[in-house]
Amino acid sequence: MNSTNRIKLSLMMFLEFFIWGSWFVTLGTFLGKNLAATGSQTAAVFSTQSWGAIVAPFIIGLIADRYFNAEKILGVLHLVGAVLMYQMYQAPDVTVFYPYVLGYMILFMPTLALVNSVSFNQMKDPEKEFSVIRVCGTIGWIVAGLLISFVFHWDSPEGITAGLLKNTFMMAGVASLILGLFSFALPATPPKGSTTEKVKISDLLGLDALKLLKDKNFAVFFISSILICIPLAFYYQNANPFLSGIGLDNPTGKMTIGQMSEVLFLLLLPVFFTRFGFKKTILVGMLAWAIRYVLFAYGNASDLSFMLIIGIALHGICYDFFFVSGQIYTNSKAGEKYKSAAQGLITLATYGIGMLIGFEVAGLITDSYKLADGTADWKMVWIIPAGIAFVVFLLFALVFNDKTKTEELKTA
Repeated sequence: MNSTNRIKLSLMMFLEFFIWGSWFVTLGTFLGKNLAATGSQTAAVFSTQSWGAIVAPFIIGLIADRYFNAEKILGVLHLVGAVLMYQMYQAPDVTVFYPYVLGYMILFMPTLALVNSVSFNQMKDPEKEFSVIRVCGTIGWIVAGLLISFVFHWDSPEGITAGLLKNTFMMAGVASLILGLFSFALPATPPKGSTTEKVKISDLLGLDALKLLKDKNFAVFFISSILICIPLAFYYQNANPFLSGIGLDNPTGKMTIGQMSEVLFLLLLPVFFTRFGFKKTILVGMLAWAIRYVLFAYGNASDLSFMLIIGIALHGICYDFFFVSGQIYTNSKAGEKYKSAAQGLITLATYGIGMLIGFEVAGLITDSYKLADGTADWKMVWIIPAGIAFVVFLLFALVFNDKTKTEELKTA
């Protein structure tokens, strides 16, 4: 890959995740403070991510893979996304806000696959080249959080009271406009699918990989993947409102520690994986979810603030040791015929079904533990997902018994 394309792809990935990090991290706080949303209404808004993940394969499979260049579709989706972001910026209440965020997420979730497609199309050795490009996305997410907290102070108590969090949508909209226009200058990524070949719904959703569920251990992993996404949804939906509500300074900026740890543990994952194998690695990831929520339940913004920081920093273990390990395991079990279908199925199970259930549960729990002054009983809000994560940990530890060797997983 030449240096010009490397710079273009790096900037594309930076903007892609800068956009997402600009508004999604503070969304829960914005909904509660600016739009006076209930827990259930907040859950419905966050669930649009899951609906976007469910619809994404149809957009990619029916359009991007068959008729148009990926970079052009990426450009169009982000230009329309910029318009929707502006509408979200202006929305006076949740009822007006919801249709715009639903439309936006249906358009945005497919772009996560499109930026990968554009990147891979330019690479001769993706295993060596992609990580350098992809890390620019994580940097983009981190920069967005640092800007919100340390430059603009939109998430300060004064900024939240003044309603300044709505500006996150304007920032995301401007970045979306820039990426939309810039996409047309990206390297050409023509469609690879045949326009005459009949498309099956089972192919788009990876349903052919359901045959893998005949393997008891893969079925346990599949069910565990759905269940662990329930506590995961609590973090996305409640972490920023929680940290802001208890008075932690610069909460959005401090939450970027999670992305920094994600980069670190992604580098450590191969070492851990080789020494301890898949089961122990994924169990550590599951247990980390329970530990981080216990830290959130008993930490505070003053003398025990270190517990909150440790909980945030555990994000790298929570995400990498479960999700990335799970992708490697799925790839090893699928075989050549079902590799793509199996990854699609796991994505549908986690970001689709699992997160959809998780956001609904998180909303119900948050509403159930509302105090008289309108704040939440955060201790209970975090203890419950900690308990769910620990139950999933025990289920997987006791029932999963795959003897596949680490070497087989690495070479599959």
